[in-house]
Parts: sequence; structure tokens; C-alpha cells
Amino acid sequence: MRPYWDPIPTARAMEGLPHPLWRGDAVSRDWSGPAPDGWEARDWRSVPGPFYAVNTDNCLTGRQCAPDHVMYEDRYGTEFVYRQPRTPEEVHALVCAAECEPLLGYGGDGDSHWTPDLVRYWWGERGRVREWAAALDRNWSVSDREDRREAAGGARAYVAHIDDGLAEYLRGYLFWLAERRPPTAGESLPNL
Repeated sequence: MRPYWDPIPTARAMEGLPHPLWRGDAVSRDWSGPAPDGWEARDWRSVPGPFYAVNTDNCLTGRQCAPDHVMYEDRYGTEFVYRQPRTPEEVHALVCAAECEPLLGYGGDGDSHWTPDLVRYWWGERGRVREWAAALDRNWSVSDREDRREAAGGARAYVAHIDDGLAEYLRGYLFWLAERRPPTAGESLPNL
């Protein structure tokens, strides 16, 4: 798979069009803009990239649309993006999660805020995120609540993503931040 693909043109093109995951509904807005409460308030577990969530509701709807991209924090059940989309279909799923969230707490302007130094800092702190996700899996996988058991699977997927695949994605994202274009075959990617 490509080390980085820009999902923003796909998100922008969806506004006003019938949503591919819903019948009859149109995408209400361009999800490439800022979240209402701002990028600075994003959850610390949010993986670097253009999309993030801030102060969402706790209705646990995000994983219904985008289980491969959205996770819930364990205190209030608010949403965050643990895997950035890498295909148009994955953008559709993430936009579905944003559209379902009643507080409109998603944003897509992360590229304007992430810097190579911030990405490298986040990567250096990934052990903290990994420990949190592993503990959540241990606690929620035995819950009597079905939604928590399902979210425990997301925590396992997050750990797997950190262990295999996220480093290559972030190296491609670093290239994107520096060059504002995806790397071509054979181009060297920056180190984390």
C-alpha cells in the first residue's frame, strides 16, 4: 500500500452528494475544516493526520460507521481517530462517523497543525498510547456491555496498527507535510 495518500480531496468532494453508506441522505458539510472546539483540544490518543475529533458526544456511534478508524476514550466515551483513511472508501466511513456525531466534533485540518517535530514527538510517546489501548482491551473485553466488548476489538486493532503499519504511514505523512505531495515510488521517506 502507498505510504501516504491525501484523503482531503475525497472528503471535500462528498459535501452535498448522497452519502455512499446511507440511503437518501446527503453529506451535510465539507469535513476538511476545523473542529468547532479546535485542533488543540483533540484527544492525545489521536493518531497524526488530517482527521481528528474533539469533545464529541458519548453516544458511541463512531465505530458503527468507521470501526477501522474511530475509537472511544475510556472515561466519557468520546471519540478519536486512531487510524487515518487511506482509500476513498475509508474516507466515506470516517465522514459517516462525523455525520453521525451530533456535536459535529470532527475536523479535517490537521495538516495545518501537525509539524514533523510534533509527529516525531507523538511517535516517541506511542508507548503511552499503546499501554492505554492494551489496558482498555483487557478491561472492556470482559465487560457485560456489548458496545464495550466491541470497542475492545478496536483497542486491539489500534495496538496492532501501532506495532505494524503506523510507522510507515507516519514516514509518508512526514514526507507529505514537508513536500505537500505524496511520495513517488523510490523516493526516500523521512525517519521518525
